[in-house]
Amino acid sequence: MKRIRAFGPAIGLVVSALFGCQRVPEEPSKPAVASTGERPTAAVVVPSAAGTATTHAASAAATAPAPAASPEAHDRCIDPLADKAPPSPPPGPAPGCPADPERKAKLARASVGVGPSAKVLAEIARTEADVTRGLMYRTSMGEEEGMLFRLDSRRVHAFWMHNTCIPLDMLFVDEDGTIVGVVENVPTLNEQERRVRCPSLYVLEVNAGWVRRHGVRPGQKISIPDAAR
Repeated sequence: MKRIRAFGPAIGLVVSALFGCQRVPEEPSKPAVASTGERPTAAVVVPSAAGTATTHAASAAATAPAPAASPEAHDRCIDPLADKAPPSPPPGPAPGCPADPERKAKLARASVGVGPSAKVLAEIARTEADVTRGLMYRTSMGEEEGMLFRLDSRRVHAFWMHNTCIPLDMLFVDEDGTIVGVVENVPTLNEQERRVRCPSLYVLEVNAGWVRRHGVRPGQKISIPDAAR
C-alpha cells in the first residue's frame, strides 16, 4: 500500500490511521511518504500533554521536531496486537488498479529477519521519492517479500494505501529493531491514514495476514540490514 507521510504511512508511512506509543515533538517534522509510502502531504498526530491526540497539518516544508529520546531513555512503548485480527481484505490486485506511470526500476534488496524465525527479502526504500512511492501500483508480492522503509526521523509515522493495489500488514519498528506496533490487513486503494501509538524509525510492509501466519508480535525484533541504516 502506499505510505502516507509520517505522522507526527501507513500503508504507515501512517501511515494516519495507518499507522505503538511515542515521544511528543513540539512541532511536526517533515512527513514521511509512502504505501505504502508516506503521503506527500499528511497530518502529523502528536499526543498532547494530557494524552489526547491533536492533529496538525504536515507538508514537505514542515519544520523538524525536537529530537526524540532514545528508546533506552524511557519505558518501552509497545502497541500490542489485537486478540483478533481485523477482517481479511480481498486479495490483490484490486479491481481498478491504476497503471504505473513511471515504471521505476526495482530497489536494492536485503534479507530481514523478523521475530524468532521468519525472514523477508525486503526492498529498501530510503529516499523521499522511494518512501513516498512505496508499494504503489504493485499487483503482487511474494509471501516472503516486502518493503522496508527507512524514515526521516524517529516519531509517529502514518501510511496510506493511495494507488496501492495489494493488501498489506505494516510493522512499525523502532531504531533498535523492536517492533512497536502492527497495522494488519490494510485494504487496497484507500486514503485512510494508518499508524500506531509509538514512535518508529522504520516500517516493514508485507502481505496482509503475514504477521499472524508467521507468529510475529509487537515486542519482537527485526534485523536491520546495513543498507537501511
